[in-house]
Amino acid sequence: MLKECRSHGFFRGEICPNCGDESKFLLNDRELELLGRTMAGILRHFPERYGLDMDEHGWVDLRDFVTAVQIRHKKFRFLKPHHVLGIIDTDPKGRYQFLEGKIRATYAHSCDVSPDLPTDDIPEILFFPTTEEECSILLEIGLKPSDRKMVHLSGTLPSAMEAGQVRVNNPVILEVDTKKASDEGVEIGKAGTTVYTTKDVPPGCLRRLAPEEIEEGMEMGVSE
Repeated sequence: MLKECRSHGFFRGEICPNCGDESKFLLNDRELELLGRTMAGILRHFPERYGLDMDEHGWVDLRDFVTAVQIRHKKFRFLKPHHVLGIIDTDPKGRYQFLEGKIRATYAHSCDVSPDLPTDDIPEILFFPTTEEECSILLEIGLKPSDRKMVHLSGTLPSAMEAGQVRVNNPVILEVDTKKASDEGVEIGKAGTTVYTTKDVPPGCLRRLAPEEIEEGMEMGVSE
């Protein structure tokens, strides 16, 4: 559920986590899920289906977006820019941005865009989940985009495990030496709360984590 507290802004849940106020209702759980999926589809994959113009960095006019969704989906005739801003502000993974009247997804694009993401303060180590079958190939040729336009790296070991478990129960985790990658001309951008993107990673910047390293890293992640 999406609500808005007069004192503390947007939040997801029944009551404001800061003051306990019941606050103003904006979207129920089903509306929040459906609109979130619609946003992801439009801003990552098919803006043209909704008649929307997307610039080279992935930006779409917010009011045009709202109008397009209202026309396409009768259930969202009530939609206002405020609802969309609430979703962006409370997204737990930081997948969207709002700036100067425009919105965009920051990663996972299949359409041809080049988000101008911040490249400073990148962690020295990032992570990439893969499978046992693909691991040796990646260590030989490096990381390259597949069905997405960019390679997606995780900022923490738990987030890499979560991403990898979409495919397999026990993913193999590759460690990415970002300093070495930077020295080789690789540019990495911060795309979300724990997501980073790049065009590729050379094989010399990768190292497979041993099972005991993963176990220790996961325990540290939980304790933190």
